Amino acid sequence: MKEPIIIKDISKSNGDILRIEVSEYKGVSYLNLRMWYTDKDGELRPTKKGVAVTKEDYELLKAAILDAESKF
Repeated sequence: MKEPIIIKDISKSNGDILRIEVSEYKGVSYLNLRMWYTDKDGELRPTKKGVAVTKEDYELLKAAILDAESKF
């Protein structure tokens, strides 16, 4: 399994981080958008809050984001 590629970490006001990364699971690549928190030892840990999308779903997600951009 390849190491995840961190695209961007976005800090949230509560100290959590929204991490956007490309990762692989069972030979399939995913775009992961997941909340991370800092544990009591100072280590970043992923939460269950998030979504992982395949390349095919990424194309649909990208189109939806571009559509939403015009409505902001």
